Amino acid sequence: MSPAEQTLIVLAVVAILFFTEVIPLAVTSMGAAITLGLLGIIPTKQVFSGLANSTVVLFAGMFVVGAAMFHTGLAQRIGETVVRKVGTGENRLMAASMIIAAMLSAVCSNTGTTAALLPVILGICAANNTSSSRQLMPLAFGAGLGGTITLVGTPPNIIASAALKEAGFAPFSFFEFAWAGIPLTIVGVLYMVTIGKRFLPKTSVEPLASAAPAKDDTDKQGRAKSGDPKRMLLTALVLTTVVIVMMLNLKRVPLEMAAVSGALILVVTGCVKEQDAYRSIDWVTIFLFAGMMPVASALDKSGAGRMIADFVISLMGDQPSPMLLTIALFMLSCILTQFMSNTASAAVLCPIGLSIAQGMQISPHAVLMAIALGASCAFMTPVGTPPNTLVLGPGKYRFTDYIKAGTGLVLVSLAVVVFILPIVWPF
Repeated sequence: MSPAEQTLIVLAVVAILFFTEVIPLAVTSMGAAITLGLLGIIPTKQVFSGLANSTVVLFAGMFVVGAAMFHTGLAQRIGETVVRKVGTGENRLMAASMIIAAMLSAVCSNTGTTAALLPVILGICAANNTSSSRQLMPLAFGAGLGGTITLVGTPPNIIASAALKEAGFAPFSFFEFAWAGIPLTIVGVLYMVTIGKRFLPKTSVEPLASAAPAKDDTDKQGRAKSGDPKRMLLTALVLTTVVIVMMLNLKRVPLEMAAVSGALILVVTGCVKEQDAYRSIDWVTIFLFAGMMPVASALDKSGAGRMIADFVISLMGDQPSPMLLTIALFMLSCILTQFMSNTASAAVLCPIGLSIAQGMQISPHAVLMAIALGASCAFMTPVGTPPNTLVLGPGKYRFTDYIKAGTGLVLVSLAVVVFILPIVWPF
């Protein structure tokens, strides 16, 4: 049995265990990485490499920053202010958070955007006395949609543009993605506030319970007391600085360094106690993401991802219609990115789509745009994209919650892509 086939079997078992949750998600994730190491599909030194991934460090840092916001009372203060401005309506808050996340993600990391907005949304939910499970998943989805608006919004966009240039075609311009990305974002927000919200869990969630203030620091409603105004101001300055640094995307100060630096400052200055900082880190999120990193690598390196792509394309016949090809590649890219890196998905599919388009003598721009957009529609699993993983713990979501809420959004995105692509990028 080839490494690719073994990887696909492991992935199938992981998908079943994720869906049924007969064992914890983090255990399934780490078990998959260990299994791939024992089978020799990935080097043993790579099995736990996900724990050293920069995104994992970013998660930990922002969890601590979020904890400081609750311990100082800043989150509640922001929440009360926003509620007065936006109102207490679930739809208004959902739409506002998704739009803000999309705008930020268009020009900076969607992971950094979600990490920065997460504690703010939790504070708003606390002030509004509403369940954060109704708001955090739409926040992550908004960040994912925003990445489709510009060339630098997400790595698959750059990969698709580079593939065109390498083959001698005109690459995508910086704002060319906006022709599809802006309609996708608008329709995505409208879908979530009308139909998608019906599939969100209605559980009663204690906002960031692991990072909540100690009992002697809370009022009868469990919220932080007024706190020290100086520490509240310092926490606000640290959060603002971290967000600005993330938006600037400085090479010398990567996202994880900004997040951890902010967390360290807040611990040293007493804005959050050391033990509370440790408790604020959601370890399910950490191990779930860290375990799936080697699995994603195995899909790419073993050839399993390419095997899936070749199989799907073979089902279309020798001369598929351009529209059928576009739909198939969009869905294939979307499916692959639910379990493997969107960067890896685009890297696998772009050369395939390009060669098929050239063989059919059609313009490759629509084909590669479909692949890039599909790679950003990672809405159906908590491991499809870091923003989804980041909200998993605070939102107390189950694996099936993502399937319920994300499937419809994927289908709506497909409809938008099918309508837009032939108009903007004719075959």
